[in-house]
Amino acid sequence: MRLLLVEDTFDMAEAIMIRLDRSGVACDLAKTLAEARACVDVQRYDVIVLDINLPDGRGTDLLKDLRSVGDRTPVLMLTAEFSVDDRVSSLNSGADDYLVKPFDHRELEARIRALYRRDQGDKAEEVTIGALIFNATARVARNADGPLNLTRREFSLLELLVRNRGQTMSKERLFEGLFSFDDTDVSMNALELYVARLRKKLSGCSVRIETQRGLGYKLEADA
Repeated sequence: MRLLLVEDTFDMAEAIMIRLDRSGVACDLAKTLAEARACVDVQRYDVIVLDINLPDGRGTDLLKDLRSVGDRTPVLMLTAEFSVDDRVSSLNSGADDYLVKPFDHRELEARIRALYRRDQGDKAEEVTIGALIFNATARVARNADGPLNLTRREFSLLELLVRNRGQTMSKERLFEGLFSFDDTDVSMNALELYVARLRKKLSGCSVRIETQRGLGYKLEADA
């Protein structure tokens, strides 16, 4: 999952990014509306977490701009304002959810994953493909023999493939879902290495990662 966090309070932004990074979410940080606009101009995101009050304006202005051009990326608003009118205004502007500060980071992550599942068309937390049972919320992938021993990035790669099962995902889209702008020293070879490792670990799950030559990869259950 690739996420944009728009938050100008350093301590809060840092804490959120550390938690999401541990959960395998590739997270970019924008501290102003201008930085956020620069990010969305060049990168597609699965979820945007957007603070309402920013140094150079209101997050709802960016939200309205996104919706006006047909961008339906799920947006979760962060607000320190308890006014019902402010929260209703955010939802009416196109926000998918909101969270009032201060909040428990576990709840933030749960809401982010719920928005991501909904956008991908998966309402259930647990997905079964072949003999593979995948639960992103519990951070568990298992087969009949028990849990698979996956690294953080391998799990995130599997999540991208599971959420888009049966569809070919380009290498570029997978790369963008695994790595943030901070991962400047990572090349496309790293993605291919993760795919090779994941294939081996899925060998007893009756699923396969097919290489679509010149296009990308696709996860399918064995016939």
